[in-house]
Amino acid sequence: MHDQAERLRHKLSPNKKQAKTIAFASGKGGVGKSNTALNFAIELQQRNKSVLLFDLDVGMGNIDILLGNRSKYSMIDFFTTLTPIHGIIELGPKGLSYIAGGANVNDLVHLNEETLTTFFKQYEMLAHTYDYIIFDLGAGITKATLSFILAADECFIITTPEPTSITDAYSVVKQVVLKDNHLPIHLIMNRCQRMKDAKQAVERFKQVVLTFLETDLIKTSLLPDDKTVTTAVMKQTPYVLLNPRSTISKSLKQIVANYLSDQGESHKKVATPFVEKLKKYLAVQGK
Repeated sequence: MHDQAERLRHKLSPNKKQAKTIAFASGKGGVGKSNTALNFAIELQQRNKSVLLFDLDVGMGNIDILLGNRSKYSMIDFFTTLTPIHGIIELGPKGLSYIAGGANVNDLVHLNEETLTTFFKQYEMLAHTYDYIIFDLGAGITKATLSFILAADECFIITTPEPTSITDAYSVVKQVVLKDNHLPIHLIMNRCQRMKDAKQAVERFKQVVLTFLETDLIKTSLLPDDKTVTTAVMKQTPYVLLNPRSTISKSLKQIVANYLSDQGESHKKVATPFVEKLKKYLAVQGK
């Protein structure tokens, strides 16, 4: 524990860079959102990007379970006792930093001004420490989760080929677009058994969004239905590490490679800081 604290203190030295924020969301639970967010974060880390993963999945936080760790602290420790954020960061595989779930993200709307101000100040320190900060949000849309999505630089929505999952994913996209029709949205269709059918489903989804919301999703990706995922969950080891050559690991790695390739100079562009946007949206959503 002492060594871990020392490594974190050394890591949390401010610099001029500004982390890119990514929100992972889904229209319904059970679509593999947290697992996808975790493996995405680890793959970024393996590509020499420093990543912090926030587990803000309402009442269902399971990042530490997927990693086989028993976290000593979680976000609830910050919100209830104002434990410094750097004190609740855990170190995962490949140097991944993460904060375990446990806090109800909906409570952010109702936190007192002192607690929110402290969160904003400490987050700004983190934003100058990491390359990417990823928020694993709860399924569906609440006032607070929508605020986090809108404040992020980009949003990844996870769905499956099931009609109900696609319908719920569309509902999330619709609520986001109604608030901000310029936010980059990526759709990942998970657990695809027949890739040809999945590609057709994705194209139909894109067409519906374009027709009714007048928005064109930046990217759509497919992840195959792979037994490696079940094995990885049972062994509490991310699948990109358990079996890098599995079909799903190769697909996930390609998604990350494409994502980084598409960033180019856009990652260096100055955008409105996450904290400023979150302040605005929490204020609006809280009314």
